[in-house]
Amino acid sequence: MFFIFNKQKIYSYLVAASTVLVLLVGSIFFMGSNVETMEMSSEAGRLLPIYNVETNKKWISISINCAWNADDIDQILEVLDRCNVKTTFFMVGDWVDRFPEETKRIAEKGHEIANHSDSHPHVNNLSYEQNVEEIKKCTEKIKTVTGKEVSLYRCPYGEYNDTSVKAALDNGYKVIQWSIDTLDYEGLDESQMIDRINKNLKNGSIILMHNGTENTANSLEGIIKNIQKKGYNIVKVSDLIYNENYEIDANGTQKPNV
Repeated sequence: MFFIFNKQKIYSYLVAASTVLVLLVGSIFFMGSNVETMEMSSEAGRLLPIYNVETNKKWISISINCAWNADDIDQILEVLDRCNVKTTFFMVGDWVDRFPEETKRIAEKGHEIANHSDSHPHVNNLSYEQNVEEIKKCTEKIKTVTGKEVSLYRCPYGEYNDTSVKAALDNGYKVIQWSIDTLDYEGLDESQMIDRINKNLKNGSIILMHNGTENTANSLEGIIKNIQKKGYNIVKVSDLIYNENYEIDANGTQKPNV
């Protein structure tokens, strides 16, 4: 009787151990088959945009938001041509409506065009459906004018929450913030903007600028030459970021999964 009791007990232990082993192997298999992308940071699962990129390449991006006028677009394009630089323009749908020829010219010059919402609202006040509508309307306008696909999105005012980021991610967009703000919209001059850039410039930086400001067009060539003098290559945002097998840490840095 004593022997039978122990035999049953041992059998129970073996069954329990086998179950744990099966669950463990299944868990490892699942993790191994799902190493693609993690848009969440480690900060309580919060959804974050990409602020900058972890890379060994001396690559950075200059991104230009278009939301106001188009008075300086030709000058900006001339500078970019002269410096042999391609960059990324984040356009508001309303801006595309008002300046289709400038939009088309930017695309024809080989620059990347990205989505900056349709009407530049405070997206944190919008529902998921309203965020999706803002994104889709802007993309439709860009595609109608340029024929180009759009894969990047930037929330207006630098504001975002889980709802606005998820709306973009669910519809196939990478959400892009920035790691260096030139504050060109506050009227800073060339030397002041260069000083701000130099303090924070590193591999994988994303710089924020705007067209339609007092000094952006006049300062752009000096800014570009300063960056190039430091050995950096200026590329489009889509060429800087990882498209798969990455994660975004709590600081918004996009890192490759090893």
